[in-house]
Amino acid sequence: MCDGCGCKTAANPGAPASRQSGRVVEVNRSVLEANQAQARENRREIEALGAVALNLISGPGSGKTTLLERTIDRLGAELRLGVIEGDIETDRDAARIRARGVPVVQLTTGGACHLDAPLVHQGIEGLKHQLSGGGLDILFIENVGNLVCPAAFDLGEHERVVLVSVPEGPDKPAKYPRAFISSQVFVITKTDLLPYFDFPVQEAEAEALRLNPGLRVISLSAVTGERMDRWIAYLRSLSGGNRRGG
Repeated sequence: MCDGCGCKTAANPGAPASRQSGRVVEVNRSVLEANQAQARENRREIEALGAVALNLISGPGSGKTTLLERTIDRLGAELRLGVIEGDIETDRDAARIRARGVPVVQLTTGGACHLDAPLVHQGIEGLKHQLSGGGLDILFIENVGNLVCPAAFDLGEHERVVLVSVPEGPDKPAKYPRAFISSQVFVITKTDLLPYFDFPVQEAEAEALRLNPGLRVISLSAVTGERMDRWIAYLRSLSGGNRRGG
């Protein structure tokens, strides 16, 4: 499944590949089926809160948390937002979100390179305690920084957002196609750095759309606010018209 990153599943790691390959496939299928069942339950729980859930996936340092901070600044007084933060270690990202007054739960994987549905279920339960019987309009799930493993695991989200920052380069759709094929939105971040990096935006967009013609593509800078309006409009469209006090 995720060979070499701490998420490898094998019935007997010491056995020759020819003897264990069938068993590994069987175990992997079982893991994914169990994850899918929990994801369906997560989705039901999220919808019971009145929320739409977004799963944010990207490589490390793409600016997911900064984008969430700016999003809260723009929409926090208008929509009921909640965040589940996924990291291998530390609660630093959750602390940044908490400072903006939004309900947040930190999930640390202890080495695993992705969130899975059972772990997100724990996050949902933790958020419920903070909501005190209230609901949400949008739940953001910030996944572990990785463009490989998170693409394979449904967490119960309604839409998946894949982010690539300008310093990372435009070739990520070609290198990590599953992340783009499985997503509904492609966000190019840190566009304020375009003058300093070789990142042909149209080339990256074309490559992503070749893989997934239905992708919504948004380029923005959370630091300067450039084109943030398109991101905010997208989120408002997901909220179904729900507003605080409405």
